Amino acid sequence: MDPITSSIEYHCTTAGILSYYRRWFWFVSPVLCLLAKVIVSCAEKLVDQGRTFDAVLALEVIEHVANPAEFSKSLSALTIPNGATILSTINRSLPKGTHQWSSFLTPEELTMILQRTSLDVKEMAGFVYNPITGRWLLSDDIGVNFI
Repeated sequence: MDPITSSIEYHCTTAGILSYYRRWFWFVSPVLCLLAKVIVSCAEKLVDQGRTFDAVLALEVIEHVANPAEFSKSLSALTIPNGATILSTINRSLPKGTHQWSSFLTPEELTMILQRTSLDVKEMAGFVYNPITGRWLLSDDIGVNFI
């Protein structure tokens, strides 16, 4: 993805999180995954169409957008009241030279951006890979990846 581009394709979905969780670390009924409706589009286009969703996912996306605050504002507009907006990204604690290091956000920076766009941060967790089981698990360690 081009970090200069303001229009990033991402998933806005009413149940797509089920598919994501199933792929990464949790068992989810296959029947529920079939019910997931995934729309791939740019945020601004969906906002202009007046679309809203029960859940909006931006997984490993925000570090690629030119303006994280504007992107977050679009996510907020796309999420129904009491809906869920879920983001994941890489912490800037990684060594310089890792991808576009200056585009990474710390958990504190992301929290501030989200709060300014009326998105409340209810919970934050890190990802930890277990090489024995070959699975990713949620963790209290937000030092590398966090959701």
